Amino acid sequence: MTITEVQNKGNKKDFLNVARLIYKNDPVWVCPLDEDIEKIFDPAKNNFHQHGTITRWIVKDENGNLAGRIAAFINYKKANSYPQPTGGIGFFECIDDQKIANLLFDTAKEWLMNKGMQAMDGPINFGENDTFWGLLVSGFTHPSYGMNYHPPYYKKLFDSYGFLPLYEQITNHLSVNKPFPERFTKIAEWVIRKPGYTFKHLNIHEIDQFAADFMEIYNDAWKNFENFVPINKATLLESFNKMKAIMDPKLIWFAYVNGEPASFVLILPDANQIIKPLKGKLGLIEKMKFLYYRWRGVSRMRAVVMGTKEAYQKHGLESAMFIKLKEYVLPLKQYEELELSWVGDFNEKMLAIHEATGATFGKKHVTLRKVF
Repeated sequence: MTITEVQNKGNKKDFLNVARLIYKNDPVWVCPLDEDIEKIFDPAKNNFHQHGTITRWIVKDENGNLAGRIAAFINYKKANSYPQPTGGIGFFECIDDQKIANLLFDTAKEWLMNKGMQAMDGPINFGENDTFWGLLVSGFTHPSYGMNYHPPYYKKLFDSYGFLPLYEQITNHLSVNKPFPERFTKIAEWVIRKPGYTFKHLNIHEIDQFAADFMEIYNDAWKNFENFVPINKATLLESFNKMKAIMDPKLIWFAYVNGEPASFVLILPDANQIIKPLKGKLGLIEKMKFLYYRWRGVSRMRAVVMGTKEAYQKHGLESAMFIKLKEYVLPLKQYEELELSWVGDFNEKMLAIHEATGATFGKKHVTLRKVF
């Protein structure tokens, strides 16, 4: 076996092709766009490089065949907020061979230790946790855009190396055409009528203001969660820019109380239904296909993130926004499923909202940690 750090075009191509090798016979897997992966490693396109560092490797077996890959990285804003300095690993792919997996893990571990880290979390992303985050351990069905998909045997590879669960990530599915529970609807309609409560969908021409509102709500809503790092406007605008190609502004809702930003839900059409035929490429022909499939429309949506300021977390704002969303979506007769993803098992309030909508279990990912 040989392991090589990715440093040239050939290595980069091999890194991308490892996934194509692993999933070549899996009809469910959707190949992420090569450019989406490469953006993670590009300092000009990933704001996290301003306060972190990343590298990656590929492994070939004794016969010179691609057999695995891994990335290791440090987000210095988070690394020292844990009981021990903690880095991350991600973009892990490997054939069903523990020796090769161990070589990948050992290489990442050594690199992180040399930079002062004493533990590593994975598989996670060198970026926000709404994409490429967690190990899929249950619900091996169609993955939505940005959500990790893995073969079932990956859990054994991580467990055998000594990774332990840090938290579980729950994804639930909501049937769009199924009525909300009666109690949920009554609360929502009562909230909508309350004086001083207003609801707006995203206006792309006022993106700066909505980004500021999003940041204000998000940083207040998540401030009490362990190891939370506030989002900044540069990262947020970078994320919004990435979403533009698939974004429907009328799927992104904000709630205001007497003019104060109070709550939001960010929902995107599931781009995986568009990009699956593209097989990870985005050349001229693929771009034409992308435009065609986007025009034809998709049947799934993904609720990427929700947030409500602490002061308004028992005001039923989330229920009201779901009603507003449904008022727009139902007449379209296009969408069949809304994926609510993902919510940590530590976030009881958000899981309770999922339950109140009548959503059912969809998938479970796990974020793992290996202490050195």
